Amino acid sequence: MSPAIEPYSRRTLLRLVLGAALWVAVAALLGRWIGYTLAATSAALALLLVSNLRHLAILREWLQQPKQKVLPLPGGIWGEVYDGLLDLQKRNRRRKKKLAAILAEFQASTEALPDGAVVLGQSGEIVWFNPAAQALLALRLPQDLGLRIANLVRSPAFTAYFAAGDYSDEVEATSPFNEETRLSFRVIPYGNGQRLLIVRDVSDLRRLEIARRDFVANASHELRTPLTVLRGYIDVMQPESRGSGPLRAWHDPLIEMRNQATRMEALIGDLLKLAHLESDVIYARQDQLDVPRMLARLKEEAEQLSKGQHRFEFDIEPNLRLFGRDAEVQSIFTNLVANAVQYTPANGIIRVRWWSDEHGAYFSVADTGIGIGEKDLQRVTERFYRVDVGRSRASGGTGLGLSIVKQALERHQGRLDIESEVGVGSTFTCFFPLHRVHHTVTAVDVVGDKKQQDVTKPS
Repeated sequence: MSPAIEPYSRRTLLRLVLGAALWVAVAALLGRWIGYTLAATSAALALLLVSNLRHLAILREWLQQPKQKVLPLPGGIWGEVYDGLLDLQKRNRRRKKKLAAILAEFQASTEALPDGAVVLGQSGEIVWFNPAAQALLALRLPQDLGLRIANLVRSPAFTAYFAAGDYSDEVEATSPFNEETRLSFRVIPYGNGQRLLIVRDVSDLRRLEIARRDFVANASHELRTPLTVLRGYIDVMQPESRGSGPLRAWHDPLIEMRNQATRMEALIGDLLKLAHLESDVIYARQDQLDVPRMLARLKEEAEQLSKGQHRFEFDIEPNLRLFGRDAEVQSIFTNLVANAVQYTPANGIIRVRWWSDEHGAYFSVADTGIGIGEKDLQRVTERFYRVDVGRSRASGGTGLGLSIVKQALERHQGRLDIESEVGVGSTFTCFFPLHRVHHTVTAVDVVGDKKQQDVTKPS
């Protein structure tokens, strides 16, 4: 009992006791006057008990049928009890009307949504759904109310997503009644164990993405042929421009034309690689990759690209391998190191690390380059986005390198984290999940000539 209620309860109890005592005292005085004190006292107590029992019976009937029964309006403590109950009933009715209005407004708004909305109970049972959800999931009213949503949407992707309980992201799955329809599912927990399932039809969006990807791939393939022809003519004409012949005046233009043609070839190659990474079909097989050996080759290539202008520090865990696709993982490493070389001034330091912990494996490239501003950090992985447009074009950058890194990491269930400060440098860290990590039994020397040991064990 709270401190605010306790004094009121004591006053009520005191009034009850005083009222009963006064009633008995009056009866005792009357009984003494007529010579039957005990009988009068007993009769007063009996009448008091019968009156209370009668009021309790009336209260019980009213609680069972509050709409059909009417409470009397007696005086005294029972009158206060009845008045309090009637006031409570009025407040409950007003609250119920308000909740009904809110519920009606919620249902009206969700029924107008183009997306499906399904209210789920604590066990995943269907409590309510709007017409859009009824159309997208072929739900029946009222037959499907109370059924578990996992029993109606039997896609393995949705079942795993719903059972995992991590609803920070959404999942896509095929429609349960139309294989050509692609649906996006998002679960939003709320209230006391309840969940709201949002369903969207993303079929048109996926078809547009496929059309865009096919267009980019086909256009890139078609551009390769005329570009190869142009490169051939330039390669034939360029030696002639070095002498005193008629092409001498074209020496510098031919060099610029060859540089631009090389840049176009790199752009087409990156576009084809990005289109392949975005494809739903995985063509490349997955193998256990000897990452330390791969990074040893990358160190040599980076030093050649740098032409001695940078200092490289490689810290490689020698027995750490990765299960993945060779070309895609190589693309991740190459793009990040190449970016560090391009955007780090001469005499800068580039640090490359490859290590693991209890969560997975990590590959990081840290440089002392120009850095990235805070407003650009969220967009650097977008295709064709450049932080420094002039410098990127001058260095032959295509603006697709980090997009390729992001897509390749997603294909390996990984992620890319970027930390950067303008004028100080940047650190790009790639995370690979634990189930892709393997360790060799014996360490392999990255810098030396030790090439033994192919026996591995999973982490």
